[in-house]
Amino acid sequence: MEEKKQSECTPQVIAELLRQGKTIVYPTETCYGLGCDATNQKAVDNIFCIKGRNKKKPLLVLVDSIKMAQIYLEWNKKIDDLTKRYWPGALTIVAKVKSNLYLSRGVISDTGFLACRFTDDVFASSIVHALGVPLVSTSANRAGGENPYSAENILSIYKKETIQPDIFIDGGTLLYHKPSTIVQVDGKDIIILRQGDIIFK
Repeated sequence: MEEKKQSECTPQVIAELLRQGKTIVYPTETCYGLGCDATNQKAVDNIFCIKGRNKKKPLLVLVDSIKMAQIYLEWNKKIDDLTKRYWPGALTIVAKVKSNLYLSRGVISDTGFLACRFTDDVFASSIVHALGVPLVSTSANRAGGENPYSAENILSIYKKETIQPDIFIDGGTLLYHKPSTIVQVDGKDIIILRQGDIIFK
């Protein structure tokens, strides 16, 4: 795993590495995330191997705007209301994905849903913008482990692992935040899948 300081990496350089199929650990508004180009099947497969994640559990993605989310999700008034109220921010919305667009297996669920978030982390959002397509964003811990918030956490997690991320973008020690709240929107119904800093009742 190659370590790079955030200050040394432009979003354009990172986006080019992602287009080459590289996997990265990078800072987000919650914790350090593990990611790749969501349209690169080999890279997405590598994320599952690096994390030790069950392939039946789809990965969520980051978008850089409501407009990008509208490209991929079957939009409706309920989603529109949620995004106008909570985005950008730590709310992940799970909704039906449009069938005519390519995203890798492992990002779209077997039932045709996509989990996405418009992050309010400027650096992460700028990577997505430079990449031009959604960016996989799963917490950078191994499956079942605690979320990492510092370089020490990341290096400790992967120092003995055979399969590692290609690049670690060190953004320093992050402030502790809960994972994003996840809600599924199916028609007019909202199903709470995970409570985070944003509370739904």
